[in-house]
Amino acid sequence: MSMEPFTDDRRRPQRNWPSWARRGLMENVAIALILFGVFMLVQPFSIDLYGWSFVTVLAGVVMFIVVSKFPE
Repeated sequence: MSMEPFTDDRRRPQRNWPSWARRGLMENVAIALILFGVFMLVQPFSIDLYGWSFVTVLAGVVMFIVVSKFPE
């Protein structure tokens, strides 16, 4: 056995992911989109907002599923 101190040669991979596409920020955006879609669903003011509410919630859910695979 060698008498050298233990060194860990495994290095962290370089970050090639843009900072705006990190998981924390994009998950928050997806959650905000879901909440906005739910607000559109329950508001009593506009039938157009109500009509687009399902698409908005669905887009937020799909975005959350995709973003959950991003690196932190």
